[in-house]
Amino acid sequence: MEEENKIRKPRGVARLIPGKCIACGARCQSVCPEDAIEMNEKGEPIIDLEKCIGCRRCVKVCPADALEMNYILEEKKTLAEIAAHAKGTESEEVSVEESAAEIKEYRGVWVFVEHTEGKPAVVSWELLGVGAKLAKTLGVELCSVVIGDKVEELCKESFVYGAFKVYLIDAPVFHYYRTETYYKTICYLVEKYRPEILLMGATGLGRDLAGAVATKLNTGLTADCTGLDIDDKGFLLQTRPAFGGNIMATILTERIRPQMATVRPHVMLLPERDTSRMGEIVRESFGIEEEDVATKVLEVFEDQGAECIDLAGAEVIVSGGRGMRSGENFGLLQQLAYELGGVIGCSRAVVEAGWMTAERQVGQTGKTVRPKIYIACGISGAIQHLVGMQSSEVIIAINQDKQAPIFEVATYGIVGDVFQVVPAIIDRIRELRTKKAVSMPEQISKKE
Repeated sequence: MEEENKIRKPRGVARLIPGKCIACGARCQSVCPEDAIEMNEKGEPIIDLEKCIGCRRCVKVCPADALEMNYILEEKKTLAEIAAHAKGTESEEVSVEESAAEIKEYRGVWVFVEHTEGKPAVVSWELLGVGAKLAKTLGVELCSVVIGDKVEELCKESFVYGAFKVYLIDAPVFHYYRTETYYKTICYLVEKYRPEILLMGATGLGRDLAGAVATKLNTGLTADCTGLDIDDKGFLLQTRPAFGGNIMATILTERIRPQMATVRPHVMLLPERDTSRMGEIVRESFGIEEEDVATKVLEVFEDQGAECIDLAGAEVIVSGGRGMRSGENFGLLQQLAYELGGVIGCSRAVVEAGWMTAERQVGQTGKTVRPKIYIACGISGAIQHLVGMQSSEVIIAINQDKQAPIFEVATYGIVGDVFQVVPAIIDRIRELRTKKAVSMPEQISKKE
């Protein structure tokens, strides 16, 4: 009993010392209580690490001292296994040093260029902007990956937004996005060229693709990042909201490559276009035929319904929160949005109350926006909401509570009753528009 309560060192696992086994006749195999040892053709033991319990019986009976205990820390064992998986060898044959050396072979920052039948998603160009900063810090190349059918034009556009090299796979089988064709192709490219960072947009397509790629490559993936940076050791710092958006977490992928992250549209700044930029196109091919793909695209329908709202692309957004008190009161915000040529948005609380549809939601679980003007009416400013709109050029907050968190990110703050302030703003806009309309004929007559 006393012995059981003692703190014991980790047992580790048994390991064969190369070149010492004398093929004595399988003594080690006979004493193993877990059947964790098999003998190869040379009469040497092959140890199943999953079964080995570190009992040391095989070590004790070996007449040639050809077996030893290998005390591997769990994290190092994981590292070795990952490196072994990449090499296609057994994990016990790969040392931690070899694993670290293999990770160093991964170089370069890659951005996947998302598109729909050749029409690019703006988030891809935004990722090239932040990717350029990461690549400059690391001293490596910024590259993009273009997969599709007759999409070479996207390679040229990648150069315009900062890519130095583009990996292009162009074939009819990639005309439409399908998870199977795209994830297998990207995995092929990653395993061949070994980038250290791979970025994708956190769109419907990007989330689907990134998850499949990360799973196949057995690497980490941080979704919906709001910030990307490089630390002094060269690791990618991936910042995203955590615990329901109550804190911002910074995540590292230390022991596996590539480091993968997805970023929502309009979170990163769109870089300036430079049409003078040129680069290298690396043309690749991947042996997948249409008959090999289980999923077939029969027809494509475009959503033209009333709920198809381009909230993320709007230049002016008027958003309402719980302070609007009811869904009927959003008609007031609709008037203001109409006067400004904008669209209506809302907070999560409004959607949960059933006042507006989820298509209108701005925030961590809604849409990330970057309009020129964002007017927050009756929104307190929970972190979940701020994550989705704090990068707006001008933020105007209207709230009765002067301590509301929304004022911390606001360009202009108005402490007051939204039902008094908004009508006053609408009246003033109409007044200015009327004065402008009256003054224009006078200016025209003077010129005549």
